Amino acid sequence: MTPLSRAVALACLLMANTDALAQQGAGAEAASSSTVVVTATRGAKAVDKIPGAISVIGQQELASQYLIADDPSQALATYVPGYAPSRQKMTSTGESLRGRQPLILLDGIPQSNPLRAGSREGYFADSAIIERIEVINGASAMQGMGATGGIINYITKTARADGTTHGLNVRASSQLRSDNLDWKTGYSVTHKDGGFDLLGYVGLQRRGMGYDGDGRRLGIDNVQGDTLDSRGDDLFLKIGQRFGAQRMQLSLNRFNLRGEGDYRNEPGVVAAGVTTTSLPGRAPGEPPRNKVRSASLDYRHDELFGGAFSAQLFSHDFEALYGATPVATFQDVRLAPVGTLWDQSQIVADKRGARMTWVRPDMLADGLEMTVGLDILHDNTLQRLAATNRTWVPQLQFKSTAPFAQLEYEIGPVTLRGGVRHEQARLTVDTYTTLAAYGNRLVEGGETEFSKSIRNIGAVWRFAPRWSAFVASSEGFGLPDVGLVLRGVNTNGKSVATLIDLKPIITRNNEVGVNWRGADGQVGLSRYDSRSKLGSVLRVNAAGIGSVERVPTVVKGWEVSGDWRPVKTVSVFGSYAVTDGKTAASQGAPLDLALSARSQGPDKGVLGANWQFAPKAQLRVQASHLRDRDINIGRKVGTSNLEEHFKGYTLADMAVTFESAYGRIGVSVENVLDKQYVGYYSQSAAALDATGTFAGRGRTLALSWNRTW
Repeated sequence: MTPLSRAVALACLLMANTDALAQQGAGAEAASSSTVVVTATRGAKAVDKIPGAISVIGQQELASQYLIADDPSQALATYVPGYAPSRQKMTSTGESLRGRQPLILLDGIPQSNPLRAGSREGYFADSAIIERIEVINGASAMQGMGATGGIINYITKTARADGTTHGLNVRASSQLRSDNLDWKTGYSVTHKDGGFDLLGYVGLQRRGMGYDGDGRRLGIDNVQGDTLDSRGDDLFLKIGQRFGAQRMQLSLNRFNLRGEGDYRNEPGVVAAGVTTTSLPGRAPGEPPRNKVRSASLDYRHDELFGGAFSAQLFSHDFEALYGATPVATFQDVRLAPVGTLWDQSQIVADKRGARMTWVRPDMLADGLEMTVGLDILHDNTLQRLAATNRTWVPQLQFKSTAPFAQLEYEIGPVTLRGGVRHEQARLTVDTYTTLAAYGNRLVEGGETEFSKSIRNIGAVWRFAPRWSAFVASSEGFGLPDVGLVLRGVNTNGKSVATLIDLKPIITRNNEVGVNWRGADGQVGLSRYDSRSKLGSVLRVNAAGIGSVERVPTVVKGWEVSGDWRPVKTVSVFGSYAVTDGKTAASQGAPLDLALSARSQGPDKGVLGANWQFAPKAQLRVQASHLRDRDINIGRKVGTSNLEEHFKGYTLADMAVTFESAYGRIGVSVENVLDKQYVGYYSQSAAALDATGTFAGRGRTLALSWNRTW
């Protein structure tokens, strides 16, 4: 065991010996279970009444982390034990939750694109509009398709105080080099008058280049997408009106993030251990970009037939453009000589949907709560080659109708919970022809339907003051990457209706845990077992072409996390997660292959402390450790080499914030020790890719200023 992992384990043991085993989560600002309420479960519910591991990242935690690094995935990796390390890129390939993919939501609007997962869904809104993040760990069907690893729901801010308030925030970070200044500024206005409230925000951001611990310029990912040398903007509006027991709310979000195109990827030297870097100069084609447009109309009635009714109509338009590449898959001798054709992939996904929920307490008996609802989703997704206007993945028309019902019965210190959701889904695909690299195969279009009832059951026992234990079994529903399956058809006579690879993924998560939550802290310990009889594993062959294999997957692990306030001015927090994922070479083969870095993160520990050293000033220090991982030694499946090696590392950060008459000022240092390291994914899955062995950021100084009036 490494020094930091021993420290994390010791910290957790000390907290346990002082009555500090609490509900897993990062909601340090909540003093008791009654104040920590989660809404991602389709109804506001205190965490000590939910059978499962819940993480709530509050505003204070987010503000501290975004001062250190304005990176959504890095915040998740810090506060959610089972979340894999951040790539520090626009692409999120390899970022997973407990070895599986999470469903990402913004105020309940799905941001994930499970039909053609391009790993670009992590950037969809400015971090300044986020009030908190709720994470449901483990497979779940509460919010529909795609949550085989859990649910990550970003909750936006809302005007809460009467009157009008203006806010201005500025953040700048640098490594004291001429081309690596990052800056961000945003203006917000909130207004609340009786039943009317409004929040508006506009933000601009410009990111420069970065440097590693050795002072070498970081490698830019010109193809998959990068936050280096990029600019972004966000326009957000939320308007609400209350009419007695009823409330209407309209939310609009317009977000853009795109590369500037001023630098190009310079391959490293794999054999010599030289990492990828960047040189000034424009890469071919248009720079990668994300464009997101979301809208929702929400209605709530708090006293409808003795219960609370809520409904949401939403739309979500997502476009991801990838950088130009002459990859063999794009070549077509009818258009250009082999090896000379540069093209760009583009994913377009448009969603329309409705969600309705009615929660009725004391239904037929005291303590019996019933929740019923209906979800409707229409998802149209396609992937094209933008430069030559070729179809790579035909339009996928997915329609789903899902009624659900859940009962919860509270008997003194025990809460019993169980429910069922019935997914009735249909996928329609037109007849299409694959790219020349796959043989120009004609694939007959058609429909394939899925009908599946997905269940959950669990119990929470509050067996002593501030103590509780839970046991839960829940299922999640997902699809393999349908686009990846369809675009890779390379034999004649195939049809959409008969492709066995399109069968749904049903993941069952069984979990037990014990928790403690009190006025001075919280800690939670849980153990889980997640299984898919027909899972989905992406394997990359010797030619660099990925394919989906439908094989069983099992992920087991345990997690501990919490925080403790020994004195009024000091708080400590920590977590440790062990994840062990297994799969098979083929159906019927033994489960003796470890999941790769594309699917699973390494064992991870985090330890930190906050010290209020003055009435209006606070110091934060934190360290994270990733453990070594060497897997599948000498193993291959076909031409896919499954062997991976990862040398772990420890990173430390610090930040100071203080209130002044002119606003809140923050100073932070990321990677305080200027550690030279290569990221987890780059060391493991991309170890032999000279263009993808990316080092991580070296020591980075950031300053921020926030003022409201």
